[in-house]
Amino acid sequence: FLGGKLLRSGLGDHAVDTLFRVYDGRVPREADLVTYWFEKARAQIADGKAKRAGLVSTNSIRGGANRRVLDRVAADAPIFAAWSDEPWVVDGAAVRVSLVCFGQSDGAPVTLDGHPAPAIHSDLSGGGSDFTMAKRLAENADVAFMGDTKGGAFDVPGDLARAWLREPLNPNGRPNSDVLKPWINGLDVTRRPRDMWIIDFGWTMSEAEAELYGAPFDYAVEKIKPERATNRRGSYARNWWRHVEPRPAMWTALAARDRYFVTATVARHRLFKEIGRSVSPDHQLIVIARDDDTTFGVLHSRFHETWSLRLGTWLGVGNDPRYTPTTTFETFPFPAGLTPNIPAADYAADPRAVRIAAAAKRLDELRRAWLNPPDLVVVEPEVVPGYPDRILPKDVRAAALLKDRTLTKLYNERPTWLANAHAALDRAVAAAYGWPEEIGTEDALGRLLVLNRERAAAQAGSR
Repeated sequence: FLGGKLLRSGLGDHAVDTLFRVYDGRVPREADLVTYWFEKARAQIADGKAKRAGLVSTNSIRGGANRRVLDRVAADAPIFAAWSDEPWVVDGAAVRVSLVCFGQSDGAPVTLDGHPAPAIHSDLSGGGSDFTMAKRLAENADVAFMGDTKGGAFDVPGDLARAWLREPLNPNGRPNSDVLKPWINGLDVTRRPRDMWIIDFGWTMSEAEAELYGAPFDYAVEKIKPERATNRRGSYARNWWRHVEPRPAMWTALAARDRYFVTATVARHRLFKEIGRSVSPDHQLIVIARDDDTTFGVLHSRFHETWSLRLGTWLGVGNDPRYTPTTTFETFPFPAGLTPNIPAADYAADPRAVRIAAAAKRLDELRRAWLNPPDLVVVEPEVVPGYPDRILPKDVRAAALLKDRTLTKLYNERPTWLANAHAALDRAVAAAYGWPEEIGTEDALGRLLVLNRERAAAQAGSR
């Protein structure tokens, strides 16, 4: 159950380099360790050394880089029995697992989760629609990004950041606001904002330039440099004052926008939230580099949510769904004429876009009013211009009441007004596709898959 990102720390460089060399072209380097046994078993069956195999893995085998191993298994040694998502408790470790049997079934009926199935696909789903066939669409490219990976204690509490912001100009004549940004991660989206900031010297600033920002740089020397100096990756150690993955492509895509949308990579509910351009998103957020309410509305429709559940993976004991730019966003077919490669200004007058935007804006306004009721909060500007206003509780009582007002709690309870706001948005999005406004979810998913395949075929034919 060793995840792909933990291979080197768990096995050591020599073992991992050997694995990569032996399984080059057969197992993706990002895949979890368990997938190597699936490939070993597939190869033994293909060589006639075995007839069938049955293996247990974490349920993340169904998606991402892991599923590419199951793609090959399903093609060469068909899956004839599987349990897609089961609890597994051994020696105190509680995880969610998948059980997969493949190879020669000797005529045994195909079963999925204990029930007969016409076929089992490599994502361990059954039935007629094979969502593993969904392809990435060029029209969705360069819009969704993983957020910034800092790689050290660059995050600082708001009080300290504001003290630095109030300081006089540095010896280079520049303010500390050049290298300070409000910082958010998944908790700030699904719960309450934590008032965290981040030191960010960018991806091109030299150490000599960075040191002229006195207080933030001195803090980095004390808190960050000792840890980064021992990093096994030479570039991370040499450039210790920079974030390890600052995502320049993301910031380039956001440069001309005042706001963007984010969703937590792993969360119980697929929630999107508007964020100001000056805020830095953590790598556990997926950034959507769009700023129009129409895009926000399509993303928050049940059609996109259920598509992301079918195309994504799951994580942890809570089995929370995981959202990724490649498999869940870039494969999703937006309504024709409202796709992410089209500037929002070009469809601003489209009645379909107008209707979706109005429903999305209404949903957002209602949520904001519930999260921060005007009788409980005060709005204050930040200590220097250019940052989002602060939303603060009016008093101790208000702070106690606001503590429980989170998007997760709201969607767990799903009051009537929220359900109705989403229903209105869903009807608007369905109409934009030209579907019946009360279309069933499974029917819509089938149509989305057809639409994906048609657009993928069209883009392949245009190359």
